[in-house]
Amino acid sequence: MPSKRSVLSGAPLAGALLFLAGFFVSPTQAQPAAPASAARCVACHGANGNSVIPTFPSLAGQPKVFLENHLVLIREGMRDIPAMKGQLDGLSDKELGALATYFSAQTPAAPRTTPQPETFERGKVIAKNMLCASCHESNYAGRDQMPRLAAQHETYLRDVMKQFRDHPAPGRDTVMSASLHGLKDADLADLAHYLAHLK
Repeated sequence: MPSKRSVLSGAPLAGALLFLAGFFVSPTQAQPAAPASAARCVACHGANGNSVIPTFPSLAGQPKVFLENHLVLIREGMRDIPAMKGQLDGLSDKELGALATYFSAQTPAAPRTTPQPETFERGKVIAKNMLCASCHESNYAGRDQMPRLAAQHETYLRDVMKQFRDHPAPGRDTVMSASLHGLKDADLADLAHYLAHLK
């Protein structure tokens, strides 16, 4: 029979092993199940949140906090997106949180088109000069309330940046409006092309 001391001295080791085991769960097991409300998102935002419609954003891999914030803003009418009218009506904060958790855990699709070298390089220079990575991270995967820009639809990115620049509105980030002020349409197109082709 082991001594009381030997049993107790093994407890921290056992606890540490159980703690570390949590880091080795397979990606399949770690994926949250799609909530029932996700079915209403698929038509526009695609299966698993990877949109195939250039004017609709992909939700896959977006930061959870960013998704939660914007889902609430849209539900409460503080962001006016005509295509989203009524889509979130009746969903609780818990249900919006489940949507955010699900889509943030999905793997973003790879860029869908081949980059144009000159356009890509121009966009890269603009992004560097504007310090875009200081908020959106060096890989443009986003963090917290800052959205993922990498591999997002080029058309969507260009259109949204124009909205930020030209039509500041409730629910939109005023910092982004100021950041894009003075950029020409051609600059936004180059920037969108660069970001859309990052993996």
